[in-house]
Amino acid sequence: MVTRHDAVVAPPAWRGHLNRGIGRVLFGLAYRVEVVGRGNVPPTGPVLFVGNHSGFLDGPMLPAMAPRPTSVLVKREMFHGLLGWFLGFLGHIPITRGSGDRAALQGALAVLARGSGGAVGMFPEGTRGRGDVAAVQQGAAWLALQSGARLVPVAFLGTRVTGAGRGSLPPLRSRMVMEFGPPVELATQSGTSGRQRLAAATEQVRTTLADHVADAAARHGIALPDDLG
Repeated sequence: MVTRHDAVVAPPAWRGHLNRGIGRVLFGLAYRVEVVGRGNVPPTGPVLFVGNHSGFLDGPMLPAMAPRPTSVLVKREMFHGLLGWFLGFLGHIPITRGSGDRAALQGALAVLARGSGGAVGMFPEGTRGRGDVAAVQQGAAWLALQSGARLVPVAFLGTRVTGAGRGSLPPLRSRMVMEFGPPVELATQSGTSGRQRLAAATEQVRTTLADHVADAAARHGIALPDDLG
């Protein structure tokens, strides 16, 4: 079960609906986005979306196309000026990458605890690269273990091509695919330390997402970038 965190106020769900409405209009006008597997997403209860990360558009595409209002953990550097205000207004959560940002994780737990359970999205690779999920950080596994949220892997394909910079945008009307995989619950073993449970859960997150991305890339015929961007 999710533990409530009264010190952190989760944003109202209607802001997530607004995010979806704006995002779907913008993506629909600019690109050819195919969304697959929405039916795999549990309609209620806490859900943690974990996606691979190769292109700039992965972040905004997740809350725009997810079937539930979703707060995304976004690097803190984005929270400046008007853009930063807008991201916060929509309910996204600033996180300092690579630091084990407890405030950000507590904010995510508050969203997961909202009502009958909210939805949070994150990119456990930590930064944009090939998107092949060769390594992940521990935050996603920690959140899933602490909250009891079901973990839904999300494959992002076509958001960056080989040779393009990490912050670049695909050409207009490019084909992109976003595929939700079946939900999983992280396995836990009794008689092991908290550190061991977290390490095992982190590896399960990595293999679940990596396998889903590889399968989706083969199924849709869209290769991951061959470089790190």
